[in-house]
Amino acid sequence: MWARNRSVAKRVAARSGVALAWLLITLLSACAVGPDFKRPSAPPDARYLPRGDLPKYMTAIGRTQHFAYGADVSATWWHELKSPAIDTLISQAIAGNPDLKTAQASLQEAQDNLRAGQGIFFPQINAGFDGNRQRIAPAQAVRGVGGIFNLFTLSTTISYALDIFGGERRTVEGLRAGVDDQRYAMQGAYLALTGNVVNTALARQAYTDEIAAVRQLLSLQSQQLDLVEARIRAGEEAYADLLTLRSARASNFALLASLEFKRDQADHLLHTLLGKTPGEDRIPELNFAQLRLPAILPVSLPSDFLHQRPDILMAEARLHQASANIGVATAALFPSVILSGDYGSATSDTSALGQSGTRFWNAGASVQQPIFQGGARWFNRKAAIDAYQASLQSYRSTVLAAFQQVADVLKALQHDAEALQANDEACRDAAQALRLVEANYAAGLSNYVDVLVADTQFRQANIAYVQALAQRYQDTVALYVALGGGWWHTEVSMSGPGVEQRP
Repeated sequence: MWARNRSVAKRVAARSGVALAWLLITLLSACAVGPDFKRPSAPPDARYLPRGDLPKYMTAIGRTQHFAYGADVSATWWHELKSPAIDTLISQAIAGNPDLKTAQASLQEAQDNLRAGQGIFFPQINAGFDGNRQRIAPAQAVRGVGGIFNLFTLSTTISYALDIFGGERRTVEGLRAGVDDQRYAMQGAYLALTGNVVNTALARQAYTDEIAAVRQLLSLQSQQLDLVEARIRAGEEAYADLLTLRSARASNFALLASLEFKRDQADHLLHTLLGKTPGEDRIPELNFAQLRLPAILPVSLPSDFLHQRPDILMAEARLHQASANIGVATAALFPSVILSGDYGSATSDTSALGQSGTRFWNAGASVQQPIFQGGARWFNRKAAIDAYQASLQSYRSTVLAAFQQVADVLKALQHDAEALQANDEACRDAAQALRLVEANYAAGLSNYVDVLVADTQFRQANIAYVQALAQRYQDTVALYVALGGGWWHTEVSMSGPGVEQRP
């Protein structure tokens, strides 16, 4: 009879253990409270420009650019310019720019914080050792006998928080979104760096070419001024003409000083982007005649565009964080359960630690349920929902600004081609006018002042041409940057960009 009862007791205990294990698994696998994040969809009928508002082909000075809709952006788009000097500058900037290294360190920090946060899913085990020597007064003793004694305690404590309502899972989800935020911030820093290096190098060279043209113009104006002064002394020229010429030359001296300052600023900025002080290595010169204007310009589809821009992806990651915070705040409204246990040995003699008579243990569970806190946790949840709505609107604003930037660049490229063609025609007409005046001067039909005036007009037209040419190159670069720069083909790793392929 006793054996039969014992067998029944074993079956009941086994079933109870299975039921308890099933209950624990159910609790641990319960759905986390709060919303599950969903990536925002693209704006309905999203377009960069109205249909038919942009020509497919743009030709100026015999160079045609073609918009290729749906084409992908190369990760090394600057190679399209075919400039070894630009390639060298980009490599130096990636290796030495401190802002990029800061972004890489911030990403590493976010990844380490995520790993630290994931530790909550494992049992927390701590070991401790206490050694005390104390005296107890007779009134404190159990049998009224005081004394001096030693107490040594060696113990291990284990605790585990049951994430029944998913608060910890939502916290880790937010940390993971924070890693995404920092990853895209690093990609944005990489994109901004490459775009700024190329644009600054182009601007610096444009200023250099304009300075050369202004100096030639000033030389011609100085010659013209000498001739006018001689004609005034001979009574063949009005003094007002001299004042007009002096004013024009003074304005060009001021323009020269401004251009030289801008070139110096561009040079200093370029050194800074490379991670160098302005007094270090000299920056190599570019030559617009040796640059190649990319003939095919990719224009990403709007649906792809949302997943390419680092700033949009950063806004999406922050929206994900805000969504996870709602879950954290919601879980705080529900009970928290912690399992814990202690095992150890306590004795007055260290040599007896661990012996059977000195051992102790305890196991238990604690449940904490917030009852009344003045509505703090409820309004924390309301605040998290409000923060999510703010992040959602910030995301939409970032998307709209990104579409605006691409639209601006597309129209800029169209008008750049028109402006460059017009300036090229003006430059060629001024050159032809100069040749005719020189021919008339050689034939004795005009004086040298007319030659200098025509040459001045030609130099001014040439300056405008250089500006328009540089602007076309810079807006071409701006398109690659506005579309995301192709970073998704080549990840920026922790040791430097361009070595890890995305999975």
